[in-house]
Amino acid sequence: MRNNIFVGALLAIIASASWGAMFPVANDAFLHIDPFYFTIIRYLPVALILSISLWMVEGKEAFKTEGNGFRIWFFGTMGFTVYNLFIFWGQNMLGDSGVVLASIMESLAPIISVLIVWGLYKQRPHTFTMFTVVGAFVGVLLVVTNGDFLSLFGPGRLIPFIILLIAAGGWAFYTIGGSVFPRWTVLRYSALSVLYGTLTATVVVILSSIVGWIDVPTIAEVYTVRYHMLFMIFIPGLLALIFWNQAVVILKPINAILFINVAPVTTIIIRVLQGYTVSFYEIAGVLIVSAMIIANNLYQRYLLQHEKRKHVSLKNKTQTASSLQ
Repeated sequence: MRNNIFVGALLAIIASASWGAMFPVANDAFLHIDPFYFTIIRYLPVALILSISLWMVEGKEAFKTEGNGFRIWFFGTMGFTVYNLFIFWGQNMLGDSGVVLASIMESLAPIISVLIVWGLYKQRPHTFTMFTVVGAFVGVLLVVTNGDFLSLFGPGRLIPFIILLIAAGGWAFYTIGGSVFPRWTVLRYSALSVLYGTLTATVVVILSSIVGWIDVPTIAEVYTVRYHMLFMIFIPGLLALIFWNQAVVILKPINAILFINVAPVTTIIIRVLQGYTVSFYEIAGVLIVSAMIIANNLYQRYLLQHEKRKHVSLKNKTQTASSLQ
């Protein structure tokens, strides 16, 4: 049991750290290539590799959606169209200051999922959970505004911030989707969600190019970012996706989600090594968001334990009453 927990934690740390590393790498690549094309060129090989792996491991039957076609397309689109296109779009609009913010937005997904569950299932969060949601957003605002909240409404700030929020919402939906297919293997959910989501993203990018919203990169530009692409395809793309989904299976979502805090910490470390001066407000914002995620996680654990004790107590009372009859 302990070995399984150690393996799950290690997988989650590697996945989260690689996601934290991808934002500084992408920031450098955006000097040469549009973020939309960067995204689909990155994920088309991932979709192909995962599809081949699924075919070899589970056979062609694994590609059948079993009546879940719309759901797997929806969650795949949320994770690999909405999240991936929008997170890099928003980051690129903000430039250097968008690197840490994009990373922290990924960490914000668990908090946003609370609001999504509230909206979908009408399950109002507990007061303490709402406190952590508000606290997390304050942390994010510290990062995006560098402590000057009024600057959010200045030129070039509000729109990228909204785009990044939408991206975080997309990743929250994708994370929720992992629990919708309990009978599917990690490889199957990963492969089909990436396949459907990347195909959708490709259609979006092609249509955007046709109407002139984005520029098609030249072969020379793609070649310039070849090392960025290799890293993005195999580490935060392929390896991290499999590792994270497997960690969620081993640790359960309530435990795995804690490791998402490794992402913004990794981003900050890399940015410092690159010579970027990380402000006090950026560090404070990351710490606040991380603290809110941990606090909400601990509170959810308390609620689960409380419900278990109530269930055991009720069961004991029922057994006692039955023995007296």
